[in-house]
Amino acid sequence: MLLIVWHSRTGAARAMAEAALRGAEAEGAVCLLAAAEATPADLLAAAGYLFVCPENLGTMSGAMKEFFDRTYYPLLGEIEGRAFATAIAAGSDGSGAERQIERIVTGWRLRRIAEGLTVNLGAQTPEAILAAKTVPDDALKKCHDLGQSFAAGLAMGAF
Repeated sequence: MLLIVWHSRTGAARAMAEAALRGAEAEGAVCLLAAAEATPADLLAAAGYLFVCPENLGTMSGAMKEFFDRTYYPLLGEIEGRAFATAIAAGSDGSGAERQIERIVTGWRLRRIAEGLTVNLGAQTPEAILAAKTVPDDALKKCHDLGQSFAAGLAMGAF
């Protein structure tokens, strides 16, 4: 099963996670959980993980960080070798959030199965940053395809 863990402040990361879910549903078992709801048991039950969040102030969002804080130590040594991928909603490059997640999952010894997907929404003013976001269709298609290929790979035993 693919577990998609997401957090969103302005709707962009949620739309990305839901697009990935739609892609994954046709290929196999998938579960979509908000970061605040995801537990160590949920991660133990999954074969792979897609982490979807916004980049805020150059790092992953606080709610996503709190998810990792709650689940990291209970899962240490329990999920090694499982597959993961990331999708970041960013106002610019998203690299800070990517690096932060990469450092955490390195401790879990997870395997990245796809290059990080960053959707740059170009929000640079306080008003644009705080505004509800609409993710372009081409970016949602990339999220859909990531979910579909990830779930298909899990179903085939490729990762």
